[in-house]
Amino acid sequence: MLLSDSPPSILHPVFNANQPFPPLPDINKESIRTQVFTHRSYYGRPNHVFEDHPQDPSPDNEKYEHLGDTVLGLVVTKLLLEMYPNLRVGPSTKIRALVVGNSTLADISRMYDLPARLRLHPAQAITLRASVNIQGTSTDKSYVGGLYLEQDLPGVQPWLKALFTPYAIEAYKRVREQHRLPPLPTTELEHVARDSVLSSPPPSPPHPRSSATPTTIGHLALFNQQLQKANRIVEWIYSDGTGEGTKTTPIWIVKCEVDGEVYGRGQGGTKKAARNEAAKEGLKKMGIEV
Repeated sequence: MLLSDSPPSILHPVFNANQPFPPLPDINKESIRTQVFTHRSYYGRPNHVFEDHPQDPSPDNEKYEHLGDTVLGLVVTKLLLEMYPNLRVGPSTKIRALVVGNSTLADISRMYDLPARLRLHPAQAITLRASVNIQGTSTDKSYVGGLYLEQDLPGVQPWLKALFTPYAIEAYKRVREQHRLPPLPTTELEHVARDSVLSSPPPSPPHPRSSATPTTIGHLALFNQQLQKANRIVEWIYSDGTGEGTKTTPIWIVKCEVDGEVYGRGQGGTKKAARNEAAKEGLKKMGIEV
C-alpha cells in the first residue's frame, strides 16, 4: 500500500517476460531473518550506548541496515561500471543516488511486501509505517545486509543485478537528459542491459592553458559551496566559441543555469576559467560580493 507521505520513485522501469521482476532470495537462518525484520523501536534500546555488552547484543536490524547500505553501494557501483564503462564519476554518482534512493527502495520494498513483515513497537507502529525511511531504508537495506551475512556476495549480487539493471537504465536516461545530451535509441539501451557494454567516442586531446586572459580565482568554489548548501542544481552550458580565439589558444564560452534560471555567463582560456567568470556573476545575483 502506498502511503500518502511516502513519495513514489521517479524511476519506473518496465518488468516483463524478457526482464522479469526477480523473486526475493530466502534467508534460511531464522535468527538472521527475525532480526532483519525487527525495528529498533520494538525493544526500545537506548541510542546513546557506545557498545553492546558481549552477552547482550542489540536484537534489532540497525546493524544489518548499515551493512546492507554498503553492499548496495558496492553492487550498484560495480553494475554501473559494467553497463557504462566510460561513464565519468560525477554522472555515475548521480545515477547511483537515484537507483538506491529511499523512494526507489520504498517502491521495491512494497513490491516484495517487506513492510508488512516488519516488527514495530505497537505505540509507534502507525507513525513508523507511514515513513518512507521505514518502508525503504529499514526493510530493504536490512534484508540485503542479512542476506549478505548469511550467503556472502555470491548470494546477493545476482539478485541485486537483476533487480537494479532496469532502474539503472532509467536513471541513466534521466541524468543524460540533465546534461543536455540527446537520448540514446531504445535498441542501444537494450544492448547495454544485455551485454553491459556501451561504446564511447575517443577522448578529446587536452587543450593548452591560455595565459592571454588573466582571471581572478576562487569564485567558482564559493559559488558551488553556496549552491550545495541550498541544495540547488546547477548546469554549465557551453556554446560555440569559434572566432573568439585561435587553434592554439581557444576561448571557452559558458552559461550558468541554476534550477533553469540563468545566473551568469563567462568566457576564458579554459573551461574552468570560463566557469569562474560565470560564477562571479552568479554570486552577485545571489547578493554575495567578493
